[in-house]
Amino acid sequence: MKILDRYIVFKYVGTFLTMLLLFVPISILVDLSQKIDKFKQYEVPSEEILWHYFNFVWFFGNLLFPIFLFLSVIWFTSKLASNTEVIAILSSGISFYRYLRPFMIAASVIAVGAFLIGQFIVPVTSKNFNEFEFKYYKSNRKDRQTHLLYKQFGENDFVYLSQYNPKRQLGYNFSYEHFQDNQLMYKITAQNIRWVEKDSMYRLTNYFKRSFDGNNELIESKPRLDTLFAFTFEDLSPLEYKAQTLTMGALNRFIDQERESGSPLINSHLLVRHKRWTLPVSAFILTIIGVSVASFKRRGGIGINLAFGIVLAFIYVFFDKIFEVMVEKANFTAALAAWLPNIVFGILSLLLLRYAKR
Repeated sequence: MKILDRYIVFKYVGTFLTMLLLFVPISILVDLSQKIDKFKQYEVPSEEILWHYFNFVWFFGNLLFPIFLFLSVIWFTSKLASNTEVIAILSSGISFYRYLRPFMIAASVIAVGAFLIGQFIVPVTSKNFNEFEFKYYKSNRKDRQTHLLYKQFGENDFVYLSQYNPKRQLGYNFSYEHFQDNQLMYKITAQNIRWVEKDSMYRLTNYFKRSFDGNNELIESKPRLDTLFAFTFEDLSPLEYKAQTLTMGALNRFIDQERESGSPLINSHLLVRHKRWTLPVSAFILTIIGVSVASFKRRGGIGINLAFGIVLAFIYVFFDKIFEVMVEKANFTAALAAWLPNIVFGILSLLLLRYAKR
């Protein structure tokens, strides 16, 4: 890289990291001020609070990544413009596309970092963050579906529970059906099914089994039966945020299992996977918009550019959240919901770039 490239790349990345160091501590203080009464009420140990806010840093940084990135571009580029450095660069015969190149190199570095962090670090911290939230701050909210559970395992096995109690590891009105060549081979029912931790097995109460062998029907019943199954309660009723806690390979396997079993949450899981790819892509789109808008002096100075940047970044996050809610509540297509903000802002970036290079 030439001197100009190194200068812009290091300044851009440095400004982005500075934004994180400035805003993340502020967000921690704001969050702490809202939750401190709960912490006192539950007498949460100091170590747990510190560990929670370590996870919060990654969770919050990943959530507001577009805002931090866009503000960094706007701030740094506006400083270049206010110091007439951009005019000097373009007046030397360098084209606007050549001037844009180091910004895109810096965006590539940030995008790769965001991708790796989003795939391998944020899932782990998200798990810890959500567990803490539901333990102390959202204790009255359900973190999983517990009524009318129905799942398919493989091609031949179907399981049903009318209700599930996660704390007691107990399911009610259990039904298990096994098919072979589209023929029902046997059906097991029980008043309830409980996971016995110390014996690592399931205990069925009022067990009843009907087996079919051609024209013959065999019936077996017992007041209680201890047995094993190939599924777990976690398979039947996974945490609603489980997809957020899985790394790339584990997430792909989990989605395949959920799709095969006919999970009603499959759309939300697909959205999580798509957003792990759309977030790094947004780094390039927002960089182009920021450079196109802030590369020239304005009468209002840096303040006008920053105001525009903040508004545009929040519009991006707002649309992103709106489509996320539509996926969860209205069965909106996950792929379209994840990529539509990037498509819209991508078109906007090309229009602004065309205007800026003139």
